[in-house]
Amino acid sequence: MLCENVNHRLCQNFGADRRDILSPRSAAFNATHGAIGRIAPAYTAIPPPPGRSMLNPEQFVVLVGLMGAGKTSIGRRLADTLGIPFIDTDEEIVNAAGCSIADIFEIYGEQAFREVEERVMARILSETPSVVATGGGAFINDQTRDLIARHSISVWLKADLKILLERTKRRDSRPILKAGDPQKILRELMETRYPIYAEADLTVETGEESVSDTLQGIMAALETLMPTDGAKPNEV
Repeated sequence: MLCENVNHRLCQNFGADRRDILSPRSAAFNATHGAIGRIAPAYTAIPPPPGRSMLNPEQFVVLVGLMGAGKTSIGRRLADTLGIPFIDTDEEIVNAAGCSIADIFEIYGEQAFREVEERVMARILSETPSVVATGGGAFINDQTRDLIARHSISVWLKADLKILLERTKRRDSRPILKAGDPQKILRELMETRYPIYAEADLTVETGEESVSDTLQGIMAALETLMPTDGAKPNEV
């Protein structure tokens, strides 16, 4: 069902001029803030513990992978450790549009969402270096993948079907999984997207281990990959 009343009206921010979503302080963003009085709070990064230097504070780290891989939860912890901000691209789009991603899919379609997703990623990667959690389809877009490759270290959080199915069952707001049997859809997405996710700079397995264990794996990989002169691995 389409969002009703104020949410449906606010979602028109998305359709009126999608260029507005490029800026977090656009008219659409501010109208949304004033109308519903709730914008996801800015995430304040915690400096790294004494004795641990930040890994290249001028470098973006972009997390990619399927829904349920843990990009947001792990991303927040990774940002804390690196001492840089955390950004969730889905939250950026929702804040600007004034309605959920499920509503955007239903009202405007997936293609329109992907176009805005690409623009949001371009804007994010032109601003303050941060840890960025992307939507499951972002890295599949050729232009978005190229942006990520040129401006960041990309990390694929790889999980098996059992883990993804278990985690995605906890939320019913994922529009792609509403189109049929979630297990079948996830399996098909794994078949088509995993070869593309494999183009990321790093691959880190995530499963039943704790977030802390996954974080340690990412940190160990980053410390190995990141050159001391600040260049990206493929630029060395």
